[in-house]
Amino acid sequence: MRVSALWTALVLLLIQGTARACTVKKLSNNTGRFANATLVRLSEYLSAGYKKGVRPVRNWRNCTMVAIDLMVYSILSVDEKNQVLTTYIWYRQEWTDEFLVWNPEDFDDVNQMSIPTANVWVPDILINEFVDVGKSPDIPYVYVTHYGLVRNYKPIQVVTACTLNIYNFPFDVQNCSLTFQSWLHTLNDIDLKLMRSAEELKVDKSVFMNQGEWELLHVLSKYKRFSLDNIDSYAEMKFNVVIRRRPLFYTVNLLLPSIFLMVMDLVGFYLPPDSGERVSFKITLLLGYSVFLIIVSDTLPATAIGTPLIGVYFVVCMALLVISLTETVLIVRLVHKQDLQPHVPQWLKHLVLERATVLLCIRNKHSLCSMLSRDSDHLGHYKENNISPARCNHHHHLHHTCESGRGGGDIMERGLGGLSVVRDNTPPVMDNILQEISSIRGFLEKRDESRDIAKEWLQVGYVLDVLLFRVYLVAMLAYSITLGTLWSVWQYA
Repeated sequence: MRVSALWTALVLLLIQGTARACTVKKLSNNTGRFANATLVRLSEYLSAGYKKGVRPVRNWRNCTMVAIDLMVYSILSVDEKNQVLTTYIWYRQEWTDEFLVWNPEDFDDVNQMSIPTANVWVPDILINEFVDVGKSPDIPYVYVTHYGLVRNYKPIQVVTACTLNIYNFPFDVQNCSLTFQSWLHTLNDIDLKLMRSAEELKVDKSVFMNQGEWELLHVLSKYKRFSLDNIDSYAEMKFNVVIRRRPLFYTVNLLLPSIFLMVMDLVGFYLPPDSGERVSFKITLLLGYSVFLIIVSDTLPATAIGTPLIGVYFVVCMALLVISLTETVLIVRLVHKQDLQPHVPQWLKHLVLERATVLLCIRNKHSLCSMLSRDSDHLGHYKENNISPARCNHHHHLHHTCESGRGGGDIMERGLGGLSVVRDNTPPVMDNILQEISSIRGFLEKRDESRDIAKEWLQVGYVLDVLLFRVYLVAMLAYSITLGTLWSVWQYA
């Protein structure tokens, strides 16, 4: 039995060899301009009886092993709003076609040749994340070696869906996957493997154009087998393209102008709180920041899922400017001079002028309103003397008049502002003069009291202004340090 089987196999091989020899001889007998064209003869030899619609294996139980590889050439665009990544890759795949083999000695030692892709069987390897057809060049040929290895190399513009996390913008790192698998054939028909090692694939940046907005960190690969119905299994090869955004453009055009405006807001606190210029300055900064946000709104990525941290940063900066303006308005209102302004309550004096000055290390609270003190020095000198020289002259003249008329009538002095008022025998003109002088004295005293009240409120306003400024400064520094630390960690992690 074994001998007969061996004889049968030998006879079949002889018949097959004779048939190939006859076919080659028949092809070599071609006449015309292709009589001596080796590649034409080889192409006719390979296409004779070839069925491109059938998986090219002699034993149907053998699966076709497809080796794949990719190299990222460029990151064309990252659409955060639609969650779409557009890349340009060099894709390579190889498999063995058992029907595309020949003996190089029969064809002038030709070891490989290119044949049209439409004439051979091609595996249905697709990318699961495809969302649009890219503008890829059409490569109509594949390379075939004499032992049946088919090489299909082509560039592809890949438009894929990707879950983009923009919270760390512009210091974000994106991880997008490209999953290759056979759409129809199961694991029994087509299996996948890497053309080179995973470590070589990870660090390969030889063809990447590294001059754009995005920087290629690495390409990770992972082989996986899965089943959808627990009956048929499929093979997939997932490539994770990890890219990082270069933040220099956004730092210069977004962060630095915002930082400069916030610094100017801090500088505005050194304007006197009792002047209206600070309010105008703060309003101008707020309007400028609003215009700045309108200009940069198109630059920020927009998604319906979340807001980037830099957007929160801009909102908080706007809120800080509003708080600063509100604080300035309150302080100006507090120190504004009014005729009917009441005295500062004792509890407020105790808290602000005593406790707060110690807390803020203000040694002399009166130095906060030195300008007002200098303006009212002449008024303090007037109050210490209690009476002006002109009023003393009037008092001496009236006293002399009253003494000279003592025998002519009864003179009774009553205290009216320190002046002697003649009750009976004083002439009407002199009485009018005394009333005018008394009203002038009352006016001066009320003015002095109003100035004292305004001075007290100005002291309270200065202390509260220093307190609120330091609280505002601490809050801004804490917020800036927190964001700077987070962005530094994200950038250099």
